[in-house]
Amino acid sequence: MEQYYGTGRRKTSVARVYLRPGQGGYKVNGRELDVFFKTPAMRAMVRHPLAVVELAEKFDVLINVSGGGNNGQAGAARMGISRALLRFNPELRGALKKMGFLTRDSRAKERKKYGQKGARKRFQFSKR
Repeated sequence: MEQYYGTGRRKTSVARVYLRPGQGGYKVNGRELDVFFKTPAMRAMVRHPLAVVELAEKFDVLINVSGGGNNGQAGAARMGISRALLRFNPELRGALKKMGFLTRDSRAKERKKYGQKGARKRFQFSKR
């Protein structure tokens, strides 16, 4: 059986995505997409790459995602699906790149520094 693999990352989440020929079903960590991602916005984010290249009904999508929160996991899944689509057909690169699905979103939480309250916030200064 042929399948196409892609890895997506966002914040601290990592998604391993497998595209298999099928009718357009989604499984995320063994659960349905609608059960795993609660909000319509996140479900739309995950479905977007296949919708853009008009292959939504051609593949079943199997996603294993770990780390991070809901939003990061949805972003990682989107990138993984996009990369797997490139394995399937490299000519889809233009459409996916134009939508920004192949760009790793490097924004992550900045670490807390020692001697400070947070990443940027300081403890209150007292002159006397």
